[in-house]
Amino acid sequence: MKAIAFDAYGTLFDVFSVTALGEELFPGKGDALAQLWRLKQLQYSMLRSLMGRHRDFWRVTEDALVYTARSLGLDLTPDRRARLLEAYLTLAAFPDVKPGLEALRARGLRLGILSNGEPKMLEAAARSAGIVDLLDDIVSVEEVKIFKPSPRVYQLAPEHLRVHSRDLGFVSSNCWDVAGAASTGLRTFWIQRRAAEPPEELGFTPDHTVSTITDLTALVRG
Repeated sequence: MKAIAFDAYGTLFDVFSVTALGEELFPGKGDALAQLWRLKQLQYSMLRSLMGRHRDFWRVTEDALVYTARSLGLDLTPDRRARLLEAYLTLAAFPDVKPGLEALRARGLRLGILSNGEPKMLEAAARSAGIVDLLDDIVSVEEVKIFKPSPRVYQLAPEHLRVHSRDLGFVSSNCWDVAGAASTGLRTFWIQRRAAEPPEELGFTPDHTVSTITDLTALVRG
């Protein structure tokens, strides 16, 4: 293996780190806001792909937030909307991310992000997490204007990381994302962040399942 592409949201960056801000702005509703916001964000990305009506992930994230606030009966003022959206630019990275990437780099692997995220969102989050210097590339679906799990997205990774697909691994904590990558022939690694979470029934299983990114170094050889 010569390179690894990582999903961003839920894999490197904790999308539920917005819960604290949600609780500050809407006491007693922070967890519900974070959970429904993430659900609608994913739902809208997949629906737009099926509709053939692409909208970048920043705007999809905003649309999902507006829906969530209306669904929960929250007063989403312009200031609150801006603060919640800006939180996506500084999402907390999981504790295993930086040491895991450092260990993989030490093995000579090329590393990148392959994400639904809009380029400026991804760059900001990577800089905030202190991992941008560990990455060889940050690849966004904006190049093909369709979201995962479209095969067109996964085909971007070998090109950007300058390796043959057989020499590339794909890592995600979203099992549906792993299935999408596996369906295109990539070697896949599922970061099972919740032990009780079962694999998706999509006909494509991960090649390896681990608990943290730091577990990957025992499975790959640069």
